[in-house]
Amino acid sequence: MIKSIHIAAKDLRTEFRTKQMLNSMLIFSMVVIVIFSISFGELLGRPEMVAQLAPGVLWIAFTFAGTLGLSRAFAGEMENGCLEGLKLSPIDRSSIYTGKTISGALLMFVVELLTIPIFIVLFNYSITGIFGLAVVIFLGTVGFMSVGTLLSALTVSTRTREIMLPVLLLPLIIPVIIPAVMATGKILADGNIANIMTELRLLLVYDLIFLVVGQLVFEYTIAD
Repeated sequence: MIKSIHIAAKDLRTEFRTKQMLNSMLIFSMVVIVIFSISFGELLGRPEMVAQLAPGVLWIAFTFAGTLGLSRAFAGEMENGCLEGLKLSPIDRSSIYTGKTISGALLMFVVELLTIPIFIVLFNYSITGIFGLAVVIFLGTVGFMSVGTLLSALTVSTRTREIMLPVLLLPLIIPVIIPAVMATGKILADGNIANIMTELRLLLVYDLIFLVVGQLVFEYTIAD
């Protein structure tokens, strides 16, 4: 686990030095929020309508910003043979997967943390149940990154990785997106975390399954 943290720290230091991907993800997420706020402008004064729109708008922004980040998760390692250096280092290859998942999830958390206030301002909406919403976003993001990191490594060597990654990713994250959107809608409606326990269990099971599967098969996805 310590080696995974070192890999995640290396990725985060590199990213926060340039902020290239973080800025791209944040701008993409902001554009999505702004477009939806313009499209639903007539409904912004009605909190009950905004509460129904919010889960879909937020998770569309999170999903597409996250996909943009995943497209570069391993692309940077291809430059100057960095990926080969990681593969030759004396660590378990599953540690590379875990480290990349951690760094990707933390970047997504930063984007989500900045996106939600923008949503609140543009949609003139007050969010209730902050703790429950944070739990849903945490579990949804971990599930998204656990499968996304694996597919990013799988497609990094292909010429059409920008196309292949979304095509492979979107069907596999449906079991994450559906309960995440449903739980977000419920928590925004009444703020009671007890009402979303079924969705939280689904998200937790999905996270555990793909984290374990990712660690087991990652070695083969980056094999020569």
